[in-house]
Amino acid sequence: MTDLAATDALPKPKRDILPVMLPAILALTMLPLIGSGSSWVTLTVASLAMGMMIFIMASGLTLVFGLMDVLNFGHGAFIAVGAYIATLVLLPLAGWVQADSLLLNLAVLAPAIVLSMAVSGALGLVVERVLILPVYGQHLKQILMTTGGLIVAEQALYALWGPQIIPLPLPTSLRGSFIIGDVAIAKYRLLAMLVGLAVFSSIQLVLNRTKIGLLIRAGVENREMVEALGYRIRRLFLGVFMVGSGLAGLGGVMWALYREQVHASMGNDLTVLVFIVVIIGGLGSIGGCFIGALLVAMVANYGGFLVPKLALVSNILLMVVILMWRPRGLYAVTSR
Repeated sequence: MTDLAATDALPKPKRDILPVMLPAILALTMLPLIGSGSSWVTLTVASLAMGMMIFIMASGLTLVFGLMDVLNFGHGAFIAVGAYIATLVLLPLAGWVQADSLLLNLAVLAPAIVLSMAVSGALGLVVERVLILPVYGQHLKQILMTTGGLIVAEQALYALWGPQIIPLPLPTSLRGSFIIGDVAIAKYRLLAMLVGLAVFSSIQLVLNRTKIGLLIRAGVENREMVEALGYRIRRLFLGVFMVGSGLAGLGGVMWALYREQVHASMGNDLTVLVFIVVIIGGLGSIGGCFIGALLVAMVANYGGFLVPKLALVSNILLMVVILMWRPRGLYAVTSR
């Protein structure tokens, strides 16, 4: 063995591209089974849009666990709070929502999203200081504390807004579909895909191309060393938790508009789905979470079309198959 010369390039780690190819492989496998090309395109687009919305909700959770080692079973509370906060803007300005003008629709939708993310992020600050801070490094206590927080948040939503389901119709300009030949592509689904891609790109850019991302990743590896250099890792991690909570609020708004309704138990209902995505992707992996969300949505839509009776357990079956193949998920970044 000889030492590498100073001018020699460092060996690059092998890229594991097989998980990245899974959504495309699954989609192409389903084409002959579905038979109709237009139905296949419609189902595929619907799956991509649904997957993006699930990713937005799950990205905050995998970010918090991967960087902070915190199991937040109360993540669904931020989803529900974000959806309810959006109603405070969208319902009073129903005239703008119902106007047949894209500009007016976006003018009311943008502040609703910003306010939802801000309130969810602020709630994340309170949760981290009150519930998470005393139990860092203690996973069992984290599960108990955050689950209790989810129950309290759900009951608080019942007390403030009541048990009834609140209708939340889509803005008029986002209703309907673009017709391309025999294929109908819903406008809102295209918007959901754009927002999901923007969130994914932004997270990757911040973590890999900015000083803050470098400090956060360094703090995960060696917290004492980073603190010795004069940086407040605790504040950085608090910011990570708030960002994760804000992303959950954004996902709550997107999902509520997708379902066109808001109810207090929606966060509790989505918690299991979000955890399945995080487990499939690999605990702490943003890229794995992205692929896992797409796979979950595709299996749900294709399975519901081909075998409706299996739709309710399709996510569990997918998780079992993935974990039998890769016990630590598609892209595991931690041994925890």
